[in-house]
This record gives sequence, structure tokens and C-alpha cells, in this order.
Amino acid sequence: MPSDALVLGFDTSAAHCAAALVSGARVLAQAQEEMARGQAERLMPLLQELLAQGGAAWSDLAAIGVGIGPGNFTGIRISVAAARGVALGLGVPAIGVSVFEARAHGLPRPIHVVEDARRGMVYAQAFGDKPAEPLLLDLSDIGFAADTPVVGTGAALAADQAGVPVLSSGVPLAVAIAQIAASRLGTSQPRPAPLYLRAPDAAPSNDPGPVMLS
Repeated sequence: MPSDALVLGFDTSAAHCAAALVSGARVLAQAQEEMARGQAERLMPLLQELLAQGGAAWSDLAAIGVGIGPGNFTGIRISVAAARGVALGLGVPAIGVSVFEARAHGLPRPIHVVEDARRGMVYAQAFGDKPAEPLLLDLSDIGFAADTPVVGTGAALAADQAGVPVLSSGVPLAVAIAQIAASRLGTSQPRPAPLYLRAPDAAPSNDPGPVMLS
């Protein structure tokens, strides 16, 4: 696979619709629009706009990179389903990239990625020689080494709790997803699947089920 292969990466795992088009180290186009809802309607038009800005067509793509979470359940499903469908239609690979991997992209190791999971919880993963298991933690359970920096949307929460230094990621989320996906071209990759670390908020209905008439 050529080093300047064209890769489109995107993410809707949080209250945003983010996408980037890269060719090797070059970022041809990128955008991140903050939105609490409407990602399903906005994603495909946004991707088309980025392709136009980058002077590319869908048929030029070598791969699709997609954020698999953790994060918002519905948002993750939107991106993963879109990536699978587009990749299938184009006959190119869809490569899943976790938010943890994207936040840590290009930063020195060791590092902890901490994402705000709301309700006094955080998603966390440590990156050293090898990545550790991703976790869902209560804020009171954070016990990082004092000299290990943290990055991510929950970094400030971790810093307040454990007194660790905070780094800012220099690479936008969608750019990192596209670049990581590009680095994995030519290797065997699993089909993108959502990374869920907590149970869904929705509970089964208490209403009786429909009566089947014979």
C-alpha cells in the first residue's frame, strides 16, 4: 500500500461530528462540528464536503477509519454502521480506532488517556510499552503514578483527583483516527465494532407486551 494512501476518518462517539481526510502525513481536510444530536443526518454530508475540499472522490479512498468509542452508545453505532456500509460499497477496509488510541497518538509514553464518562466516572487506559486494558473507573478509584501525564476530556478530573500532569493532544481526534487507520493498512484488522465499557442507560419497558391474536 502506498505511503500516501488516501484515508477518511470520522467519529461521532461524543457530542460532535468529526472527520478528516489524510494522505500520508498531509491533512487534506478536517472538520469538527459540536452537536448533541443530529449526527446521523450530518455525517454523510460532512464526509462529502471534506472529500470535495480535498479534491478527492469516494473511489479514491484506500480505507475508512472510524472511532469505535468508548462514548455515547447511539453516536458510536452511527459511525460504525456508516463505516461498515461505506467500506463495503467501495471495497476497501474499514479500520476501527478507539478514542484512547486516538488521544494518545503521537504523544510520549507512558501516558494515561482519561475520558469523561459522566456521573462521577471516567474511561481510562494506560499506554506504556503495551496498552493496558481499558477501564471504567469511579473518580475516587483513580490512582495513577504522580509522574505519568494524562490526556483526554477527563484529564482535568484525573489531575484534580490524583495530582498528575495534564497534556493537550496536538492532533485533532478525527485526524488521529485517519492516521492510525492509514498506519494499519496492509495488516489483518478485525471488523470495526463498538467499544462499550458501561451498560446502556435504557432499561426494558415495564409495559406488558402486545397480545398476539390467533
